[in-house]
Amino acid sequence: MEISKNYYKKVRVNLVMRCSHCGICCEKTEMMLSNADVERLEKVGYNRQKFIRYDKHGFARLRNCHGFCVFYDVVKCRCKIYKHRPLGCRIYPVIYSEQEGIVVDGLCPMKNTVSETELKRKGKKVIELLQRMDNEATSRDARTNLPRIHLMFMTCGSFLLDFIISFQAALII
Repeated sequence: MEISKNYYKKVRVNLVMRCSHCGICCEKTEMMLSNADVERLEKVGYNRQKFIRYDKHGFARLRNCHGFCVFYDVVKCRCKIYKHRPLGCRIYPVIYSEQEGIVVDGLCPMKNTVSETELKRKGKKVIELLQRMDNEATSRDARTNLPRIHLMFMTCGSFLLDFIISFQAALII
């Protein structure tokens, strides 16, 4: 028996959260950017000085303009760079909470459309992304000789390391 390609498209749609384009996630964003995010946006013509700000720990973050992400179109309620958006935006509304670990952001009105499968898949990506961005910020600080506390210890000490080990073990099981 042959399964049509449309069947797989329908199944895939049911595994991905549905966005209402409300813009809540783009309001007063603190979204961190990886080097790959920055390079991708520069490659399509954006100047990093227009969309990046660095925090005191060396993390690259999206700039805000009038209370929203610099790339959010408030009139159309759409992301101007949707095809090229940062990985953190692609993973959202799955986030890391210092108190709870990997969770679906309670601010997102479509939080109930995130399946357990998607939560696990995106949760793994959140951990990988946080580790990568921490390494990049550490490297950035080493070049500028700025003192820095690693993200993992700044946020919650060994709890995060224990969580990462437990979370990765749960994904294997």
